[in-house]
Amino acid sequence: MRQYLSGELELEFNPQGTLAERMRAGGSGIPGFYTKTGVGTVIAEGKEVKTFDGQDYILERGIVADLSIVKAWKADDTGNLVFRKTARNFNPPAAMCGKVCVAEVEEIVPRGSLDPDLIHLPGIYVHRIIQGSHEKRIEQRTTRKKETA
Repeated sequence: MRQYLSGELELEFNPQGTLAERMRAGGSGIPGFYTKTGVGTVIAEGKEVKTFDGQDYILERGIVADLSIVKAWKADDTGNLVFRKTARNFNPPAAMCGKVCVAEVEEIVPRGSLDPDLIHLPGIYVHRIIQGSHEKRIEQRTTRKKETA
């Protein structure tokens, strides 16, 4: 907060889908793309606008980060990653857009033990693997006694 308020840190707000596409584009070597999302709003301020088939679109730049840090469920020793549940949504494009990607994983398995069809991110994008210790939270169910008439 101090850094933002003092001007040391700059923030850029993006719609969620635009952020995901910016990361995917950057990780795929695509410098920019046009989107309708944000046209006519503060999101579009200062950005190039182009008209296609009578509709306005704004130019969004792909994101290339110096460092990306992701969390995965499993990895093999070559960096192939398997994510669980909603971690599959943003972790792959986040990993891809980093010049260096560090993956924290719950389990590192031997090379060849992951089914190739179940690998969500190839090891070519992962530069470091760290096996973390993870707290397994246990849900507690609280119910009230049924009232009798």
